[in-house]
Amino acid sequence: MKHAALYAISLLGILLFASCRTQEYVVSGPEGGIAFEVTLPDGFDTAKDHCPMVILMHGIFSSKDYGPMPQLAKGFAKAGIASVRFDFDGHGRSEGRKQDMTIEKELADTRAVWNYVQSLPYVRGIGLLGHSQGGVVASMTAGRLAAEGGVSPAGVVLLAPGSVIKEACQGGKFFNARFDPKDPPEYIRCWGMYKLGREYLVTTQQLDIYGTAAAYGGPVLLLHGDRDGIVPMWCSERFLQTYGDHATLRVVEGENHTITRRRPQVVATTVAFFRQVFGL
Repeated sequence: MKHAALYAISLLGILLFASCRTQEYVVSGPEGGIAFEVTLPDGFDTAKDHCPMVILMHGIFSSKDYGPMPQLAKGFAKAGIASVRFDFDGHGRSEGRKQDMTIEKELADTRAVWNYVQSLPYVRGIGLLGHSQGGVVASMTAGRLAAEGGVSPAGVVLLAPGSVIKEACQGGKFFNARFDPKDPPEYIRCWGMYKLGREYLVTTQQLDIYGTAAAYGGPVLLLHGDRDGIVPMWCSERFLQTYGDHATLRVVEGENHTITRRRPQVVATTVAFFRQVFGL
């Protein structure tokens, strides 16, 4: 009995030690390690096969494991397209604090993931997809890459791109939190749970979202639900004006911001777009 008790205590110590070990991160951003998950087509052999890959970016206060990201990853895999979805700093399993989040830091996170994907020998062609605030980051990342004159995304999908964040910060009202936009506090609380720091509230007011995005000249698909109560339709319409003839806006009837009502339709439309972009 004594030996059994000692064994149990030892086993518990091992388990506690294992659970407290620092996670190893392959990619790092300004706030530390970035957690990500790669989804490959069934039967894909990274040693001899090749395929395109789409980088998936979630929205504010969300993560790579919340819809529609996992469903999109599965849809791409069935179509022969790999994907990598990741948590921005301070979200999900990535390091950092939400309170320290800024768009510039999320752009740096995305660039770190982009560089990692480019280093993968089996990847042939890269696309970007962003939902809500992730759509802002995707659009600006594509624009910066294009402006630099190097490798640009083969295609970009923006799901209800949340460019309204700039106007929200300028107007001193973000979700249900109010503040003085000229002198924001150290942080605000959205819905009483999530902290947005002063740096985010100040720097977001100064973003050149559409001007940065405009440098990208590749194919763009905009998807926006007509029952989106968080990001207004004019955000997608403004992006459409910015991109011109190489962009298409599809309004999804009955869909909300979190893409729960017409998710299979949104996934199918997105997959079809990238199949065409990648020539599959």
